[in-house]
Amino acid sequence: MNRVLVVEDEPALTFSLKLDLETEGYYVETVSDGESAVRRAREGEFDLILLDVMLPRKDGFEVARELRRGGLTTYIIMLTAKAQEAEKVLGLELGADDYIAKPFSPRELRARIKAVLRRSDREDNVRAYRFGDVEVDFDRHEVRRAGKPVDLTSLEFKLLRAFCRNRGRALTREQVLDLAWGHAVAVSERVVDNHVVRLRRAIEPDPASPRYLVSVRGVGYRFEG
Repeated sequence: MNRVLVVEDEPALTFSLKLDLETEGYYVETVSDGESAVRRAREGEFDLILLDVMLPRKDGFEVARELRRGGLTTYIIMLTAKAQEAEKVLGLELGADDYIAKPFSPRELRARIKAVLRRSDREDNVRAYRFGDVEVDFDRHEVRRAGKPVDLTSLEFKLLRAFCRNRGRALTREQVLDLAWGHAVAVSERVVDNHVVRLRRAIEPDPASPRYLVSVRGVGYRFEG
C-alpha cells in the first residue's frame, strides 16, 4: 500500500483528498502547515507528498527546498492556484516531481499520482554510476567530481539521472521533459537547453566541447558516459 502525506490547509479540500485517495487504496496522513509537513515527512516513510504552495508557517516552496536539501527523495506533487510557468519552474527547481494547478479533478490528480509512482518501477536497479572522474550516487543523491562534491540542484540531479539511465540513446527534448520534469508539466523545451548548459558546466572537462552530454542535431541530446 502506497503511503501519501497530504499537506493542505483548506479543511474541505483536505477531507476530499483524503477520502478519495483512501477509496483508491492509499494510506493517507494529513498536516495543515509547512513546519508540520517538514517534520512528518522526515519521520514517516511516505511514497508521495501532495504539497500545497500556500501554507501557514512555511510555504510549499520552503518545504520542498528544506526536504530536498536534507536528502529526502520522496516524490512530491505540488498543488497551487498559480499556473504561471515561472511558478512551475520554481517548484520543479526546488525538487518537486510534478505540478498540478487548482482547481483540478480527482481523476486528473489520481492519474498524476499513478504516473509519478510508476517512475520508480521504470528505473533500473543501478545504485551508482561513474564516468570519467564523475561519480553519481543515486541513493544518496550525491555527485562527486575528482572526489569533490558537485553542487547540483534537485532538478539538475534528476536530469543527470535521466541521462545516465538512458545512456547511448538519443533523447528528444520532449522525452527529457517527461523523464526529468514529469509528463504534463507545461514548461518550454528551451528550459531543457538551459539546464543542459548548466549541467555541462558541472560534469564536463570542457563544457564548450562536451564529451559526455552531446547534442544530436535535429533531435535533442545523447549521454555518452
